[in-house]
Amino acid sequence: MRRTTLLCAPLLILAGALSCATAAAQSAHEGHAAHAPTTATAPAPAQRWASDAPLREGMRSIRVAVQALEHYEHGHMGIAQASSTVALIDTAVNDIFANCKLEPEADVALHGLLARFLAGAEAVRTSQQVPVAEIAAMRAALARYPQLFDDPAWDAATD
Repeated sequence: MRRTTLLCAPLLILAGALSCATAAAQSAHEGHAAHAPTTATAPAPAQRWASDAPLREGMRSIRVAVQALEHYEHGHMGIAQASSTVALIDTAVNDIFANCKLEPEADVALHGLLARFLAGAEAVRTSQQVPVAEIAAMRAALARYPQLFDDPAWDAATD
């Protein structure tokens, strides 16, 4: 029992730190959450916006985490592991916020997608049942990404 407590303590500290970082990033970007519905329904631009390395890296991390949540939906992953998985989404979104530099219109579209990921991650952490609709919304945001952004290495078939 003592060994389990010693092993879990660092994970709890890390989870707390990630939650604080996520809250700070969400607060700093709370005005951008309003862009989510427009991004989802607006037509794709005539020419996709350029993506930079931080955006591409972050979106790949988000995609891996969202795909892993399929195990949660099917009951093959517990809430603790699902919470750790969405912490990866939070970290990737925070990295994108901190490092990605885009043109204003592209930034608005990106923030709409990122708002969906943050909302989905929060739903996984707080819902009493698997938040199927919110996870589906994250998948839809992943599918929308290559319609909006030019990311030559993005393989839409893996979504």
